[in-house]
Amino acid sequence: MRGPLLAAAGGAMGGAGGPLARAIRAKLTAALQPTHLEVRNDSPRHGGGPGAETHFGVVVVSGRFAGLPLLQRHRLVHEALQAELAGPLHALQVIARTPQQWQSDPRAPPAPPCLGGSKRERRRE
Repeated sequence: MRGPLLAAAGGAMGGAGGPLARAIRAKLTAALQPTHLEVRNDSPRHGGGPGAETHFGVVVVSGRFAGLPLLQRHRLVHEALQAELAGPLHALQVIARTPQQWQSDPRAPPAPPCLGGSKRERRRE
């Protein structure tokens, strides 16, 4: 199998992305040795200003996921990004597949729509 395909996608960042995108990419690569990794900054779709890094989506394809239920796969991703999830990372969409699953269907579902609201807004009760 070829080496990992590490892709930066989406958002206004382009290229390698900002510091949080680079940290996400580095930590997932170290923890899961993915054969395919996409890190997408969705912050602009959720009201983030230029350079915002609060909402991300990742597609992680790793042999480490073999035999694990979806919940366990997500837990591995969350463990790798524990510091980011405790701080600057507000929302994370995770697509976690085995190489065989990715080979049979190499498409990621679209990002969910923004439902509005933020930490700064008071919600009506």
